[in-house]
Amino acid sequence: MAAHQEPILPETPCWWRLSLLDDTLFGKLTQLWLNINPEKAWHLGSADLFITSIQVTPQSNQPWANACTYAQLYEQASGAERSINFTFATPTAFRQGNFDTALPSKESVFKSLLQRWNKYSGIEISPEIIDCIFPSFFNIRTEIASDSRSKFIGCVGQVSYKIMGEVEPEVIKQINAIADFALYAGVGRKTPMGMGMVRRQTN
Repeated sequence: MAAHQEPILPETPCWWRLSLLDDTLFGKLTQLWLNINPEKAWHLGSADLFITSIQVTPQSNQPWANACTYAQLYEQASGAERSINFTFATPTAFRQGNFDTALPSKESVFKSLLQRWNKYSGIEISPEIIDCIFPSFFNIRTEIASDSRSKFIGCVGQVSYKIMGEVEPEVIKQINAIADFALYAGVGRKTPMGMGMVRRQTN
């Protein structure tokens, strides 16, 4: 990311986030994490890293940590909540034809989530659920993310959506499930390089 091109000073606390779509990987990594020695350095390039803690559940100081199965996400989703408030923490962009757009329209955001959900979850949700979602609040700006080859413009900030009209509780539940899924899947393009980190804000 462009914001992280400056050298990190020694002794600076940092955090990394792993997002897994396969429960078996989580089980294998758990064994590794349980045996980490906080006194022993891990090497990343020329840097020595000391892993002091690993979090897999939300903390007051770290809301990006959590663990959940697709079935649990779906089961826990509300059939009544009509407000969806997202925080776009890292630049988020969407492919539109041959070009990228940084505007988080309902189609871009929810189609991205729905495609990933339907590909991996085993719980099929119809694309028609997007029809009743409407944007209700924007507080966003653009930022540049870059890798060694390219620069990408994406949005960061807050966007809220509302579920409008007469909508069955089951459809509301489906929308809430994919909105909650954003924490794990990310949204838009280049999520493996850290773009599209999105989290639902709870009131």
